[in-house]
Amino acid sequence: MSGESVFPRLEPHLGRVSKPIQYVGGELNSTVKDWGTDDSTVRWALMYPDAYEVGLPNQGVAILYEILNERDGVLAERTYSVWPDLEAIMRENGIPQFTVDAHRSVRDFDLLGLSFSTELGYTNMLTALDLAGIPLHAVDRGIDDPIVLAGGHAAFNPEPIADFLDAAVLGDGEEAVLAITEVVREWKAEGRPGGRVEVLRRLAVSGNVYVPRFYDVTYDGAGSIEAVVPNHPDAPWRVRKHTLMDLDAWPYPAKPLVPLAETVHERFSVEIFRGCTRGCRFCQAGMITRPVRERSINTIGDMVENGLTRSGFEEVGLLSLSSADHTEIGDLATGLADRYEGSNVSLSLPSTRVDAFNITLANEFSRNGRRSGLTFAPEGGSERMRKVINKMVTEDDLIRTVAAAYSHGWRQVKLYFMCGLPTETDEDVLAIADLAKRVIATGREVSGRNDIRCTVSIGGFVPKPHTPFQWASQLDHETTDARLQQLRDVVRADKRFGRAIGFRYHDGKPGIVEGLLSRGDRRVGGIIEEVWRDGGRFDGWSEHFSYDRWMAAAARGLEGTGVDVDWFTTRERGYDEVLPWDHLDSGLDKDWLWGDWEDALAAADGEDIEIEDCRWTPCYDCGVCPEMGTEIQIGPTGQKLLPLSVV
Repeated sequence: MSGESVFPRLEPHLGRVSKPIQYVGGELNSTVKDWGTDDSTVRWALMYPDAYEVGLPNQGVAILYEILNERDGVLAERTYSVWPDLEAIMRENGIPQFTVDAHRSVRDFDLLGLSFSTELGYTNMLTALDLAGIPLHAVDRGIDDPIVLAGGHAAFNPEPIADFLDAAVLGDGEEAVLAITEVVREWKAEGRPGGRVEVLRRLAVSGNVYVPRFYDVTYDGAGSIEAVVPNHPDAPWRVRKHTLMDLDAWPYPAKPLVPLAETVHERFSVEIFRGCTRGCRFCQAGMITRPVRERSINTIGDMVENGLTRSGFEEVGLLSLSSADHTEIGDLATGLADRYEGSNVSLSLPSTRVDAFNITLANEFSRNGRRSGLTFAPEGGSERMRKVINKMVTEDDLIRTVAAAYSHGWRQVKLYFMCGLPTETDEDVLAIADLAKRVIATGREVSGRNDIRCTVSIGGFVPKPHTPFQWASQLDHETTDARLQQLRDVVRADKRFGRAIGFRYHDGKPGIVEGLLSRGDRRVGGIIEEVWRDGGRFDGWSEHFSYDRWMAAAARGLEGTGVDVDWFTTRERGYDEVLPWDHLDSGLDKDWLWGDWEDALAAADGEDIEIEDCRWTPCYDCGVCPEMGTEIQIGPTGQKLLPLSVV
């Protein structure tokens, strides 16, 4: 537990790797605290298991990093995945996985917390553990090894990586990491009684931390899960997610990290509300983050001003799952535009629903002269498909919206769709082409110009746990690719509109692997490990991803189990099947989710069924508020955002 810097051993090799600046640390607003000799100090290594350029902008890690370092007796540092060129050098020279803040070995810390936004980062976790000298399997770790915890959206089904985790945290992390810190502090202060099992027992007793080793999974003769049963008397039968109420009391990040190297997002971001109750059936993020909790307009204004002052960023992103749904978004947009008019500060609203967009709002956000393209997400190509997924946006709604945008000076619109949604047909996908052509025609008509552009971006649908589509079959990659090829051919063949329509999509193979990891159980852990041992790294990057490697490992890993990759992906589930995550409580009532799945199938057959947003309508019994002891928190507050000073 030395906390000694490995930088003297690392630095001589940095000239031999790509983008060495990403390993140097020292970013504006980063924190390096004394390691100290007091054994009551709790030391966290926080990891986003991807490259620095993707990991540094991640708000989850940045917020926890700041919250922990504000506390006395707590130390937190960051670590990211190293590229294969540096990995080879580290192995050759015995350099361990290190933090970028003080370049300390990750193994020296008490806890290693990983934030998973996507399941495709699992092999990167194994690389970090191995480089750190931490045994891959939790059962092989000793009292001096860090406690390895997972958080983030993928932690709502941590079963595929259960063998590698000591614990998982469901839900919001701000209060959870502080509670975990106190448990570990007390255990250390008492002389670490009972070893590793005892500190994990203390974490499990809280009911908000899932410890996989305290649960046994049994399977029936057909390969389905028979039961998930606690094997420790203090382990709860169900582990509940944690929900942070009163976001105004947690105005983070207050000291935003400013990257040294180029990153995927270079802006100061403020989360204006958390949660979504629009009820899109495919959207795991919207389901697991309920209820909606808004930040007040004054808190948002203070966070923006503070963040710009401390960081020097010139772009502010107002983030949420559907930012234009904030009850005071109009006043907020006007207030911020007034405050920063004539400056270099630009405002952006990255996620906007078609039915929440209006030109007044868009004009406020572009008042300083910056008019980037507008992005909308109809998700389904046909109106039938949008009813299936409960995205109740008509084609006419979209056309009215883009007509307003093009007529007010915008030249480019991006439309996001999914391929492979439940009950989808070829015709549903080909309807995307008709919609894009109509968008271009409308833009040319209302603007009187021919330089109108529309980019169609298509992602493959992957069914996710804790959603109404958790029972759905996933579309096989061959059919996905065939439908997208048809769509591309139709768009390109159109001489009038084809050149004005950009077309971006991913092939279906990565989605199958993501589906295996999303809805897998503990038997998938062996597949992940074999892929990693065979060289699997950075599976979220197309240039590093190998479908054949995953399928070969799955064939070997699932041999004799009675199940295969199709069983986990392209198979529809039934109500009575025990799902791998059934013992993990997101607050959503399983019967309500099943009823919504049945409503989706009924909508596919032509029934007119819509689940409305419970922010504005009576409760429709999804279960979250009574189950979690929470409530929806929305405005309006009647407050006005005044300029802090003349800019």
